[in-house]
Amino acid sequence: MKIEQIYTGCLAQGAYYIESNGEVAIIDPLREVQPYINKAEEAGAKIKYIFETHFHADFVSGHVTLSEKTGAPIIFGPNAKTNFESIIAEDGQEFKLGAVTFKVLHTPGHTMESTTYLLRDENGKDHSLFSGDTLFLGDVGRPDLAQKSAHMTQEELAGTLYDSLRNKIMPLADDVTVYPAHGAGSACGKNMMKETVDTLGNQKKMNYALRADMTKEEFVKEVTDGLLPPPAYFPMNVKMNKEGYQDIDEVMAKGHSGLNADAFETAANETGAVMLDIRHQGEFAKGHIPGSIFIGIDGSFAPWVGDLIKDVQQPILLIGNEDRIEEAITRLSRVGFDNTLGYLEGGFETWKNSGKEIDTVRTIPASEFKPMAEKAPVFDVRKPGEFQSEHVVDAKHTSLSEINEHLAEYPENEDFYLHCAGGYRSMIAASILKSRGIHNLIDVQGGYKAIKEAGVNTTNYVCPSTLK
Repeated sequence: MKIEQIYTGCLAQGAYYIESNGEVAIIDPLREVQPYINKAEEAGAKIKYIFETHFHADFVSGHVTLSEKTGAPIIFGPNAKTNFESIIAEDGQEFKLGAVTFKVLHTPGHTMESTTYLLRDENGKDHSLFSGDTLFLGDVGRPDLAQKSAHMTQEELAGTLYDSLRNKIMPLADDVTVYPAHGAGSACGKNMMKETVDTLGNQKKMNYALRADMTKEEFVKEVTDGLLPPPAYFPMNVKMNKEGYQDIDEVMAKGHSGLNADAFETAANETGAVMLDIRHQGEFAKGHIPGSIFIGIDGSFAPWVGDLIKDVQQPILLIGNEDRIEEAITRLSRVGFDNTLGYLEGGFETWKNSGKEIDTVRTIPASEFKPMAEKAPVFDVRKPGEFQSEHVVDAKHTSLSEINEHLAEYPENEDFYLHCAGGYRSMIAASILKSRGIHNLIDVQGGYKAIKEAGVNTTNYVCPSTLK
């Protein structure tokens, strides 16, 4: 038996390749499915099953395309309804894979179709649990995403999750290995560990949600406390995972179309496309196309695109080094953004050399910011928890994910300073503000880390009435 976790850091997502006696199961595959097919072919094996733990909200799964290319059936747990051919398994149903067996454990709560798959080895011993978004390492799946489809409150879903964990998962042996669908950084939970594999026994000790003496009321309160609003693109990803989607090869072919400066400008004007600059924030600050939005590919690229652009149907034009364009289109498609129209051939230098107008972002080192911190407005675009933990004295909090709701708070007639933790998010914020006509900003290089090192006055106190 072979079990391989295929982890994608930018999505904090784990897909799984399980092989036994020439037969393969894939669990929660990414949208680009050829690597799974190649892996099976190299092993002389055949993909027999495609298991889905639930209808994912944070990424578009590759189940539909993988099934079309291999003929393997797609398996969901109870309560799932799809617009394509699939097997809706019953609770307790078993699927044989070579010498091993998968047992379906219906574990609703994150969503009502959420299902975990218990893998039993050649001797029939419980070996591994592919826990989807039901059980993470250090956390459990958030219970607020499926309220509309389940016609339940988040508290009711949390109570359902409590029962699933205690009736289906916690009775399993401590030596069972837990393979979750996500790790730290995913928006599907709030307190995940950085590790991506653990034993169930250790989770019973470490995971707050698996405390043996925890009442349902305590569980509901803790699981629902402090949940941030989900990214706006989540419902559309669920819809695509239920109903199907365009083949990624077609998405890639459309997006990988090079445009000269004039054609790029025309396309942007005629389609209303977002001009998405994927370079490093330092390059963007030195020069960029007016009105373009920076979201660098070397950060949490796709999740921030989904959180800020929101509409997966929005046309996109890419600006960046040509050797990163294919990667950008792929990562956009993973979260359902299939409408990339092309890219600026030759990158920003093509625009610059054409003589067209360019824009810049004013930046300042943290050492130079120190004497200004008490004289000019300072805006912190980090997450609420980061801001509450520690921030520049008198700084205002305007979280990046909600920046469009804070536009009126930025001063019109004086310069202000902008920062995040390290410089990536504040440059995204700067690009959005400039696209909205707010240009009197100065970005603090290196973010809060550099600010702290420079000795700027900070505090960890925040009045609850001012939290946003």
